[in-house]
Amino acid sequence: MAEASEFTNFLAGSPLNRLSWLRTSHSFLNAVVLSPTTKWILFNGGQPLIASQVGTQKRSLALLTTEDVKPLLGAEPFFGQCEQEGEHCASDVPVLQAARVRGPSIVFLGLKEAGTSGSALPSSEFKDPHSAVEKLTGIPYFSADVGDLDENKVNEAIENTELAKDGSTLTFMEPRAAMSSLDVYTAAIFAEARSMVDWNQRNKFCPACGSPVYSLWAGWKLGCTSLLPWADNTDRKPCPSGRGLHNFAHPRTDPVVIMLAVDESGEKILLGRNKKFPSQFYSALAGFVEPGESFEDAVKREMWEEAGVKVWNIRYHSGQPWPYPANLMVGYYATADSSAPIRTDLDNELEDARWYTREEVLTVLRHSSGTHFSRRDHKKMAEIQDGPDNNPASPKSQEQSVKVNNNDEPPFKIPAPTAIAGVLIQHWAEGKGKIPLEVDVSGSTAKAFSE
Repeated sequence: MAEASEFTNFLAGSPLNRLSWLRTSHSFLNAVVLSPTTKWILFNGGQPLIASQVGTQKRSLALLTTEDVKPLLGAEPFFGQCEQEGEHCASDVPVLQAARVRGPSIVFLGLKEAGTSGSALPSSEFKDPHSAVEKLTGIPYFSADVGDLDENKVNEAIENTELAKDGSTLTFMEPRAAMSSLDVYTAAIFAEARSMVDWNQRNKFCPACGSPVYSLWAGWKLGCTSLLPWADNTDRKPCPSGRGLHNFAHPRTDPVVIMLAVDESGEKILLGRNKKFPSQFYSALAGFVEPGESFEDAVKREMWEEAGVKVWNIRYHSGQPWPYPANLMVGYYATADSSAPIRTDLDNELEDARWYTREEVLTVLRHSSGTHFSRRDHKKMAEIQDGPDNNPASPKSQEQSVKVNNNDEPPFKIPAPTAIAGVLIQHWAEGKGKIPLEVDVSGSTAKAFSE
């Protein structure tokens, strides 16, 4: 049986070599973006473009070619842009490394190499970038969000893609609902893409001086426009972002601990229900890691704040990138006393928290709709983080609803295994892995999982 440390969650395990050392090279990027094998993932306000095959219910992430998306990218060069449109900037100016000062931000995601060829080349071999790119074997991936572009222009470009011409229906879809259609490798690429385009879209101004920002390093850095060589900074103090290393210049990932409290017998777990959750939905407790605390500290604090439960014997399970917008979910088990009182009146985040037995959880897992989420449920979960979507022009999902027999509903619902909460619950319920509980004062040792 595989140990928990070997487990790879959905959205993790990216197959891409990110080639981070080449993000500053606009000669490499301008060459690889024109490769006939290059694929693009498009978003519209964070919603991915999904392809539905003709005559089937099958959906997949729409992977477009550079020729498909060229009408949306603006004038070349795509990277290393200068003050005048069409002008190539010098390669030795740090504030212009793979810069885009016009057009939508573009993110270079990496290269899916063919097999284990290890064909990614060092930056020193890109003196002739076009011939160097020809030696790369694999598929380069880029991403962009077209939410700021003219809607008619976007629609026209999508209608003229090869996928559309071949009969596929292309639709921007709510991402949590869309990801259930993805295979494990595409899902991992999607997670990187969505987090990165969201960061580029969300940050428009320099936090240090308020000037607009522009894209550097193929979408992996933001620069203050006051630092551009042609910027007019008359009577202005130099922007503080021009000196030192600043976390607002680079993408952020916010760590979140997510944990299951297991009682001392190993036969019960504590699940909670947020006030904004869909009906009858219970999950593992979770919370952001705060400055000045370890992951284990955060587990203890969050369990106490949300449910009034003291925990110990904290054990790591696995991690999962969660691109809503850019979290790293860090999964833990911990031991708690199920006879101690539960209280949800400290931070008032939970509507309810209660202990469930292994058999109760297994009953839900075996139920056909025990982990099923409807479109409405996905939308409700999205609104917890993103707020309500009041834009009447937002793309509409064409997902077909699934009819559920309300006379045969499970007693409660839990997350699907595409979310780490569902994995933590399922692994405990089915006895996968072993997390030993601490020896208690009587000298007996309980096991969180069966042998």
